[in-house]
Amino acid sequence: MAKLYEKLASQIPALRTEMQALVKEHGNKVISEVNIGQAFGGMRGVKGMVCDTSVVDPDTGLVIRGIPIGQLANRLPEEIFYLLCTGELPDAASLRTLQEDLRNRAQVPAYVWDVLEAMPKDSHPLTMYSTAILVMERDSEFRRRYSEGMRKEEYWDSALEDSLQLIAKLPTIAAGIYRMHTRKGNRIPSNPKLDWGADYAHMLGIPDPTGEFANLMRLYMTLHCDHEGGNVSAFACHTVGSALSDPYYAVSAGMNGLAGPLHGLANQECLNFVLEMREKFHGVPSDEQLRQFSWDRLKSGHVIPGYGHAVLRITDPRFTAFHEFGARVCPKDEVFSIVANIFRIVPDVLKEQGKAKDPWPNVDAISGSLLYHFGLTEFEYYTVLFGVSRALGMCAQLIINRALGTPITRPKSISTAWLRSTANAGRTAA
Repeated sequence: MAKLYEKLASQIPALRTEMQALVKEHGNKVISEVNIGQAFGGMRGVKGMVCDTSVVDPDTGLVIRGIPIGQLANRLPEEIFYLLCTGELPDAASLRTLQEDLRNRAQVPAYVWDVLEAMPKDSHPLTMYSTAILVMERDSEFRRRYSEGMRKEEYWDSALEDSLQLIAKLPTIAAGIYRMHTRKGNRIPSNPKLDWGADYAHMLGIPDPTGEFANLMRLYMTLHCDHEGGNVSAFACHTVGSALSDPYYAVSAGMNGLAGPLHGLANQECLNFVLEMREKFHGVPSDEQLRQFSWDRLKSGHVIPGYGHAVLRITDPRFTAFHEFGARVCPKDEVFSIVANIFRIVPDVLKEQGKAKDPWPNVDAISGSLLYHFGLTEFEYYTVLFGVSRALGMCAQLIINRALGTPITRPKSISTAWLRSTANAGRTAA
């Protein structure tokens, strides 16, 4: 923890000063307008919170601390966490120290396994994962020190401590849940010689004679690490954390946000679409069959899963990184081949249809096909994988928000009657 702590400690005073100066000098400057459609539409596009760990640019995609995600695809998840927290990639010594620190914290308390083993055998893996995070709250350093009266300026320190404890243990917990849920056998002990992502792959127990599954896990953990502050899981974590709930409460809340089919289940829907196509055509369809299948789906009022994005207007760079991996590792795999062919054909179909603002694929269009190739075929588990990765961004955001003293999130709500009255008054005035 030492080098990461020292880096943050050296940066935080300047960050606080900058924030305070911005508020003092420009606090009344308007940065967004809200219309009635946005109020009813889930606040989409409303600029109302600050997130410095990452942004999603329509023409660039996910940018982590100023670096496009495509340029980070070969970086380890531990490096990404350091980058998310500090804005800088770690040097070799800092990375080594962080990895050693995580290894030293990786032991999961026995009571966590007792709780998980007591749950119904058919519990959803994400429910088990969220429960495991929440039950570890008993060991929260933030809660202990807050109860003792720590100063506000010290909140980030204990938030960092809790975050490191969480991140260190999550691969072991998630892999243990996989073994339990799928009845694959006993839990597999951690291998302290492996990095964070490779050790997760090892503990899952998926056969990996070439080492490429470990590479996929590293890539998966890196690409899904963060996605601004307004997506459901990140925003849920942020809101709970803003009440000074400790990171265990906040991250567990964020994981619950992943459960929804409009957020964390998207890659399962995309993979189902591909498998349905493979079954219908008894393998990889021809280009004409694929084109007609897509048109039939669109004409029936359905969308093409994995195509389109609320913000992006390009091919998601995370899709590109996964596509390059698949083209190298499993180019002849039937499921991956269908995904690759969809990418060649569907954007033109969507352009011709003319309804899609963004005809390009997002990351969900491909990630499931690669998991499926390596034999990780239990769809229910996919959100847990997502959650292990997204914890990196959630924790980094919590640490920074505690360092800056970000206040409790409390947007003002208004009634439909108020909106109706305001809209009518505006019409009359016009």
